[in-house]
Amino acid sequence: MNTVKQQMVPCKFLRTMKVTHKLLFALCPMLVLGFIYYSSGKLHLHIWGYKSLVAVRPAGSLKITQAKTFPKVTTGLKGAEPHGAANHFIRTSFQWIESEMANIVSKGKVVDPAFDNQGFLLTLDAKLPVELVHQYGNLSTGACKPGYAAAKMAAIFPKFVKPAPMFLDRSFKRLAKVNNYSPPFGLKTQEKVIDTILTATKTFGLSPVLERLSCKRCIIVGNGGILANKSLGSRIDEYDIVVRLNQAPVKGYTRDVGTKTTMRITYPEGAFQNKSHYEKDSLFVFMAFKPVDFKWLRNMIFREKLKGTEGFWKSVAQNVPKDPSEIRILNPYFIQEAAFQFIGLPLNNGLMGKGNIPTLGTVAITMALHNCDEVAVAGFGYDMNTPHAPLHYYETVKMSAIKESWTHNISKEKEFLQKLVKANIITDLTKGI
Repeated sequence: MNTVKQQMVPCKFLRTMKVTHKLLFALCPMLVLGFIYYSSGKLHLHIWGYKSLVAVRPAGSLKITQAKTFPKVTTGLKGAEPHGAANHFIRTSFQWIESEMANIVSKGKVVDPAFDNQGFLLTLDAKLPVELVHQYGNLSTGACKPGYAAAKMAAIFPKFVKPAPMFLDRSFKRLAKVNNYSPPFGLKTQEKVIDTILTATKTFGLSPVLERLSCKRCIIVGNGGILANKSLGSRIDEYDIVVRLNQAPVKGYTRDVGTKTTMRITYPEGAFQNKSHYEKDSLFVFMAFKPVDFKWLRNMIFREKLKGTEGFWKSVAQNVPKDPSEIRILNPYFIQEAAFQFIGLPLNNGLMGKGNIPTLGTVAITMALHNCDEVAVAGFGYDMNTPHAPLHYYETVKMSAIKESWTHNISKEKEFLQKLVKANIITDLTKGI
């Protein structure tokens, strides 16, 4: 009898080892799925068993639209007593992982193939998303649509977050997104001079009349030659906020560009040097590309004589005939967001370099997406197929001159602007984009 028991022990042991081996073999898929689970938040993976997982929703929310359940799990084991229990355990585990994968997707951690590398929806059209139909679908024709630009932007670019102040105020040091970068993408190393400037300007918003508007319509008037002979002046003047750029003149061109100027965004080399060109009742909005630009602005505000022009790439204005209360500093977050998030230009360690600076027009559009309810543009679009066409509406420089620019990536920038037009986020009056 003892001999029989002794023989049975190794048999039981072998059967146990065999079952254990089969269980380990059955659990291999679990290890693979576990890896996918923990990696999915960091890697752009097409999760096995899922198709078209994510559909964009306003304000960055994500929702599963189609999920194919994991297939029934079989181990392929036959004759083992614990086979049914093991299979049940694995099926239950798969179901748990499936649930967890759904949670990951719902939190936006899985990149859906419906989005491009920048995070924009690939399929774009002018139709309102279902979620916005109830909000904007029944408004009468011509009625201003509160929050429309930001809502549609979030619908095609879930990472879009609306709150971003138009101008810097005295609390600018709390803006982490800009204080970690040097100009033009931030304010690092310039905090002291900016604080001095803001102490003098004292005001940090639009006019009280504009601030009280419940719905603001904005138009960014570009400098493109496409504006010439379009007779859009009266239509441009209908907008609540008219934004102009650099030295683009109004006088002598009002039939095409209008008469109204709410703000003019510029940098030292782009500012009018002739004092008579500055419009009354408009804001001088400053944008810095380099540290010396802030020193120039301080000189302009305190009416100090420039101590040389070293550091500028061409001559700059010696005087800006604006009261300090009419001067603002554009939030540099807009150039950072336009460059790195919207267009996908190279970070270059956060420094200005070859081909990583968006044009001033695109920066102005980015600002408007955050601060205006409806956004339109006019005078935008570089047609590189017409090198002899006028680059600007007010001078004879040809389109081919833009090829000499080392700071801009015109083709990538155009791709971004075309997305906005196609999704009806901005209205292009001159249809040059």
